[in-house]
Amino acid sequence: MLDAESIERTLTRMAHELIEQADDLERVALVGIHCRGVPIAERLRKLIVEHAGHTVDLGVIDITFYRDDVQVRGGEAPLHPQPVVRATSLDFPLEGKTCILVDDVLYTGRTIRAAIEALFDYGRPERVQLAVLVDRGHRELPIRPDYIGKNLPTSRSESIQVRLAEVDGEDAVLLIPAPDEGGSNG
Repeated sequence: MLDAESIERTLTRMAHELIEQADDLERVALVGIHCRGVPIAERLRKLIVEHAGHTVDLGVIDITFYRDDVQVRGGEAPLHPQPVVRATSLDFPLEGKTCILVDDVLYTGRTIRAAIEALFDYGRPERVQLAVLVDRGHRELPIRPDYIGKNLPTSRSESIQVRLAEVDGEDAVLLIPAPDEGGSNG
């Protein structure tokens, strides 16, 4: 769907939109959601510096314990794979900030709901916005991104895989067809 050059162009456009729509870049913070939202936020920050000459705050947030689909082991053996917990780093006050949550793919909206809950445990930003590289539709919650890299409508049985050099060794956005649409399985 997207190659490295297309991703770079898309992020550059998103950075320009962020710059244009910001009332005051001093009060903007990008908050990347682990895992692929973090390098996207870092790239957006770099592009904002290049095009506006201003460094915005950058944070990272882990939503593991805010997800509604994670079951954490009590005293007994785990029945489900245990989540990987990563560090949250918000080294700036949230109060008075426009915090832009950054993620790779927006699907049902549940990840963003969890990220908002996690963010509010660290403070009360003036405003929360959302930037996503890919919006694939199929929302289950009333969540709408403010900055969208690409709208890539999919069926529920398909999936979008974002690959980033920082995590995966390459930049690409792939459409993974439904198992019965992908040809033979053997």
